[in-house]
Amino acid sequence: MGYCLSTQNMNKVILDWSKDYLIYAPKTFVGGHCFSDKDLVRYAQIDKFEDIVFDKKSDYSFKEVLLPLSQTLFYYTEDSVKEPSIDKKGAIIFLRSCDLHAVKRLDEIYLHNGFEDYYYNRLRTKVKFVLMGCQESFDSCFCVDMGTNKTELYDCSMDFKNENIYINNQNKEWDGLFEAFTKTSIDVVPAFVKENATKVNIPENLTTDVTRSKMWDEYDTRCINCGRCNFVCPTCTCFTMQDIFYTDNGKAGERRRVWASCMVDGFTDVAGGGRYRQKNGQRMRFRVLHKVYDYKKRYQYHMCTGCGRCDDVCPEYISFSNCINKLQGAMEEVTDHAK
Repeated sequence: MGYCLSTQNMNKVILDWSKDYLIYAPKTFVGGHCFSDKDLVRYAQIDKFEDIVFDKKSDYSFKEVLLPLSQTLFYYTEDSVKEPSIDKKGAIIFLRSCDLHAVKRLDEIYLHNGFEDYYYNRLRTKVKFVLMGCQESFDSCFCVDMGTNKTELYDCSMDFKNENIYINNQNKEWDGLFEAFTKTSIDVVPAFVKENATKVNIPENLTTDVTRSKMWDEYDTRCINCGRCNFVCPTCTCFTMQDIFYTDNGKAGERRRVWASCMVDGFTDVAGGGRYRQKNGQRMRFRVLHKVYDYKKRYQYHMCTGCGRCDDVCPEYISFSNCINKLQGAMEEVTDHAK
């Protein structure tokens, strides 16, 4: 069903939703950017429609709602273990098509990868998704070439134009709520991006032979292994474990899982003092091929959704889309060398 609501009436919908849900959407934090003269757009709880940022891409993804940066798994004492409680309310998350595709990837990893992650699932089952229509592409986006510019996997969609909110609702439980604030239903088709300024081409003949290319050597010096690309990426899912001790004897505390990055020192450390991928170029090689090669070999679609956040956040101006576009030349290089 399609509806057209005023901002005032949409706020009434949000007020009704807030009885049962925590509502998350891209929100502006004035002066909150790492550069002092810039604002930051990131996901946070909102209580009115005016808080939602439609005309800018969020600097960080929705991921931290479903995968908290630091998440307590359990508390323990000498003779007991206690699971942390979670909010009784569910969550509604406003996100774009590329990020909805990222949810599919998170679900694949945490729910359908031979096991079901309990901590992820207990949050995931309480979430509804509102698709934010994209009127136009942002500069660094390449969702069209990644096939993530369109989706039908949402509870409802919202497009904000001409001071009205146009809604395509697929959750029958919400029909009555929307109908209470509009007299007639209309046909609404969400706005999807049809073309990006940034283009990528993943070679059809891509194989692991590309690991022998010299293209990776460039990143030994360019990359500073800060890991920012991992933390803004909606499909990076790695974490490490931390035990927090409350007393000196270590008999009370908590265990947390905390985001980790394949680009930083220590990620590949193993028992006995071994360390893999010590060079930054090797780490870049691993990250790129994980996003556009080996994940697809297993699941038949790419891990990268083309959101472009990694391009935006890199302090060394390393472009992930450019890395992808270098793969064709790298394959030709290693093929010619083999001859």
